[in-house]
Amino acid sequence: MKWKTRTLEQISEMICGDNPEGYFHYLSGPKLTRFFKDADTDFIHDGSTRRYWVADVLEKILDFPSTGSQMPSDAMLRVVRLLMDSEDAYNEEPPRMMALKALNSAIKREGFEAFYGDDNQCHLRNLGTGAIASESASPHRPLTAAENEKKNKLIEYLDQCSEDELIEVILLPLFRQLGFARISSAGHKDKALEYGKDIWMKLILPTQHVLYFGIQVKKGKLDASGVTKSSQANVAEIHNQVLMMLGHEIFDSELNRRVLVDHAFIVAGGEITKAARNWIGNKLDQSKRSQILFMDRDDIINLFVVSPLLVPQVPRGLPDPFDEAIPF
Repeated sequence: MKWKTRTLEQISEMICGDNPEGYFHYLSGPKLTRFFKDADTDFIHDGSTRRYWVADVLEKILDFPSTGSQMPSDAMLRVVRLLMDSEDAYNEEPPRMMALKALNSAIKREGFEAFYGDDNQCHLRNLGTGAIASESASPHRPLTAAENEKKNKLIEYLDQCSEDELIEVILLPLFRQLGFARISSAGHKDKALEYGKDIWMKLILPTQHVLYFGIQVKKGKLDASGVTKSSQANVAEIHNQVLMMLGHEIFDSELNRRVLVDHAFIVAGGEITKAARNWIGNKLDQSKRSQILFMDRDDIINLFVVSPLLVPQVPRGLPDPFDEAIPF
């Protein structure tokens, strides 16, 4: 990722503390070395002019690995978090708001916005996609206490939400956060236009090639039993929808042409049983089998919990006025 020289120089002045307003601490050469060491980098100040040296370092840091092609590198996110540490606030009321305004005046020209999350840390949001930049985190690592609490809240929400809420409130923000673009939801108002898919989206590879994905979503458990219960879906239904999805073209307005879906996601808010996976795999030929991807409740929870997305509130119904005895 490349940012304009003007942007890098503005951020460099903030890191060096060369600002007349006094919203950022002044850092000498040795303190700059310590600053970048705290950001898990190995840059050592060479005695040259501080702000030019820092701008050059920032340009190199932007080329470090990132979570997506449209996101700054993980190292750059750590630099921003250190720069905007709420404990460093002084000469500001409310704390860090003027520093935040100064940072946003620089990075908005690059398509990003800085904000403070519930964790009191500074995060970056992509203004184009709405995705929140975050350091890459494995969904299979041990969870922190806060992440375990977030997981429990998400499970509670998944137990009570509808299929449309699963799509709109959970899956669409999650896929945007994962780097997918042009995410469109068919919804359930006009099933004739779904053609076997609830969502379609695309992923732009670093080579600028594009992969298209169709997604079929079921709220509950997906099984291969002969009798389908109200909270479950039979894989035979999914089989027909997947065939429709892979065989029907979608229109990409950005390219002004119709394209076929490269891969089909089968997403369930509950468990996808092994029997269901095997059944649909046996029904499809070898070429189509390689196009099928599964995502069940555990996958959704693992990806959502390690992301910076917030768990939506569980809808609470209004109390029934006839629940209490009415005095006469």
